Amino acid sequence: MRTAVVVGAGVAGLATAGALARTGWSVTLLEREDRLRAGRAAVVLWPNGVRALRALGLAGGLDGISTPVPPTGIRRPDGQWLVQPGAAELESPPVVVHGEDLHDAFIAGLGDQVDVRGGIAVQSARVDRARPAVGDGRVTFEADLVVAADGADSVVRRRLAAGTTFASAGFAAWRAVIPWYRAPQLPDGLPPHGETLGAGHRFTYTSLGEQGHTSRGGIAWTATVPGALRPEPPAGQLALLRRWFAGWHAPVAQLLATTEAEDLIQEPVGELEPLPAFGVPAGPGGYVLVGDAAHAMPHHLAQGACLALEDVATLQAVLVNGTLAAGLQEYDRRRRMRVKNVLLQTRKAGSLLQPRGRLAALSRVNPKTLDKAAAVATEWPGPTG
Repeated sequence: MRTAVVVGAGVAGLATAGALARTGWSVTLLEREDRLRAGRAAVVLWPNGVRALRALGLAGGLDGISTPVPPTGIRRPDGQWLVQPGAAELESPPVVVHGEDLHDAFIAGLGDQVDVRGGIAVQSARVDRARPAVGDGRVTFEADLVVAADGADSVVRRRLAAGTTFASAGFAAWRAVIPWYRAPQLPDGLPPHGETLGAGHRFTYTSLGEQGHTSRGGIAWTATVPGALRPEPPAGQLALLRRWFAGWHAPVAQLLATTEAEDLIQEPVGELEPLPAFGVPAGPGGYVLVGDAAHAMPHHLAQGACLALEDVATLQAVLVNGTLAAGLQEYDRRRRMRVKNVLLQTRKAGSLLQPRGRLAALSRVNPKTLDKAAAVATEWPGPTG
């Protein structure tokens, strides 16, 4: 039986561990936290992400936990339209899912074939003629395949590709989900989803289900501002957000007013430069990078989770037949081409959605460019295409 060690238990790690286990691998899943914890934010799944979930056999209950996100246009801070609502040329609208619901689906997909080890903070990776292995300074975990799913600041990637670094785009982002029991009532006439741009700042919100219909529902929002990550505690960060977005049209101020400090998740905005190798041979086995460990990029097109799921579905497909070495090479080839394409579209969208400089508020947003970027980013034929 082939063996695998998966480092990291986020979206990419959980999906990978389950996919390998279901295809006959003996899998050990390592997580730095003492137990597996669900993400507190919302996850957007575009058609390509849904297609990947289906390929992994994890989309069966998606309709029951997701909410469609129809096109809603883009406004200025005063409420005037920059881009009128329209219909993007997609096979179906994206959907939004609470991180806890997606986590539950992935946990169910692990079955009883995955050995989960909590409290393991991987510090090293061995790359030589021996089998690949990672360790936390106390225990070494060796396997035929090591999967780095440990995020943008991946320890494993730093060992495999020391020349690759995370380059900040000059922005920081915050995400939160306000549960329905304290979410504000949206003013009459406002859609359940919205996006607003102004002076390099961006605020989006979306409803998770309908108020009172789901215990994990609420209103999810994302705020992006120029500058570096803030060192203040969450309460101080929330105070800054309320100041930065003061005077913006409803429901921005209302959403920030009902957000609590513990709801906040602060994230850097940037990308990996240069892209690392996604498949690395090591002795008779090798390493693969999935998710943000392989290709962290700005969230302008909300493709992070979708690309991670594409990675996993592709990895599962290329490892079904043939040698491990051939599978690593094919995985790297397919994912590198795909990621470069999405990264190009992300940069195009970012130049419109998060412009820099004093004239940022006066920049023109071309809806055709944004629609094309979104359409191209979702054009993924599936793991065998």
